Amino acid sequence: MKASDLMVKALENEGVEYIFGIPGEENLDLLESLSKSSIELIITRHEQGAGFMAATYGRLTGKPGVCLSTLGPGATNLVTPVAYAQLGAMPMVVITGQKPIKERQQGQFQIIDVVDMMTPITKYTQAIISAKTIPAHVREAFRRAEEERPGASHLEISDDIASEEVDAVPIEASYSRRPITEDKSVKHVLDLLKKAKHPVLLIGAAANRKITAKMLRAFVDKTDIPFITTQMGKGVINEDHPRWLGNAAVSDGDYPHRAIEYADLILNVGHDVVEKPPFMMHADSRKVVHINFQSAQVDSVYFPHASMIGDIGNSIWQLKEGIEPQPHWDFDFMLKIRDHQRDHTDEGANDDRFPVLPQRLVEEVREVMPDDGIIALDNGIYKIWFARNYPARQPNTVLLDNALASMGAGLPSAMAAKLVFPDKKVVAICGDGGFMMNSQEMETAVRMGQDLVVLVLNDSAYGMIKWKQQHMELSDFGLDFKNPDFIKYAEAYGAKGYRLSKTDELQPLMQKCMEQGGVHLIDVPVDYSMNNLLLNHEIPQKASEITP
Repeated sequence: MKASDLMVKALENEGVEYIFGIPGEENLDLLESLSKSSIELIITRHEQGAGFMAATYGRLTGKPGVCLSTLGPGATNLVTPVAYAQLGAMPMVVITGQKPIKERQQGQFQIIDVVDMMTPITKYTQAIISAKTIPAHVREAFRRAEEERPGASHLEISDDIASEEVDAVPIEASYSRRPITEDKSVKHVLDLLKKAKHPVLLIGAAANRKITAKMLRAFVDKTDIPFITTQMGKGVINEDHPRWLGNAAVSDGDYPHRAIEYADLILNVGHDVVEKPPFMMHADSRKVVHINFQSAQVDSVYFPHASMIGDIGNSIWQLKEGIEPQPHWDFDFMLKIRDHQRDHTDEGANDDRFPVLPQRLVEEVREVMPDDGIIALDNGIYKIWFARNYPARQPNTVLLDNALASMGAGLPSAMAAKLVFPDKKVVAICGDGGFMMNSQEMETAVRMGQDLVVLVLNDSAYGMIKWKQQHMELSDFGLDFKNPDFIKYAEAYGAKGYRLSKTDELQPLMQKCMEQGGVHLIDVPVDYSMNNLLLNHEIPQKASEITP
């Protein structure tokens, strides 16, 4: 058979459902083979959109999402989403084309060393130089992408290799299970837990898995130990739970950070230093236990005192089985902090001023979204408000990135979520800056016939950096821009567009859009003028005033 046919059979063998991307002339044999395959090819309008969709597919399914590009500029356009998947632990396999390796008639036209470029941002990268090695390379790329810690793999296939005739068959995946924590580690952590007075759980990205979430819920229900979530750990346990202390959305000074400071033992579940650290370790009496699939990467801000390395769900189950609530555990101050945070969160939730305050925006979205509805956030200042104020009720219902923290991912991530879960309500929430970085994918969403609501939070500026600028007491400079007419922009792609004119319109408008189906864009003017006062001054001040 032709090598490109073998490549496609190997992908089918791995259970690939979709390939996202933009082919070039170097992919034409592969394109021909895909035309006869069960795999659906989803053409995007930019390689970055394809990469973000593939990464999010991997995040939601646990199976590598696959994206495709040509050589040169097509491959370089994938660098950001590849890094996004790698840092965010999202399984993804990238396939890029290349000029013939045996005989080139175009010199160095469009030639860059893509394998070398991908090496520092992938777990595995390989140029296929013999058609017979395709089965082995495909199997290894998928194995590496899926294996803990998940991430990105890359394969390059030149057009002369793709067109070769070859006699080979795909390699079947072998059955394997994750290792579990060694008994002595479990006993050591149980001993620390029994001696602690104020233990707390910190739940991060790697815990956002179905079985792990189930085990953590059972552990909290049995022990009543309070828990805090990181931005990428939201929803692992229902955040309406009475023991949820909040989300570590900002670097320090917020209410949950007071609980972290008070704790004498932190069970750090599924978090690593790639995600922005929710606390800084110091040489004090507080102990930190690292519970993850792999050992901790020691950093100046993170050097745990004990570890449980292995399947996280099994580790938590072993702790649950080995512990009973201890009579000397004292969570009164932590729960007091929680009550104060709830009171403060409610303050802005009903504010009617327009443009919309971010606190009110979060409240309106939470009211309209069902428990299993998915919001996909781009990167911006609103991400902090949603992480902080939006209680996620199920795992992976708040899709945000706190690892690479790339702008431009919100819309493609929402599209991938809708593809994986067609019956769930999905809303993309983007700043005007991030939205315009991949806004062309509106056409892709319309062409795919998706039911999708896109909120574009309009402040005509790069609001996150403006907030930082204000905090540093620098002059307001270099961060403002003008936007297109978003209603006409949406309509040009075949979507429907709306502009909010008062705050109380948002909830009924979102409900209407969800009921109608199709792609809808809502231009939401937002007021970020209080961000600096609230996040940098008022919240830390009020949190610091709480005493045991």
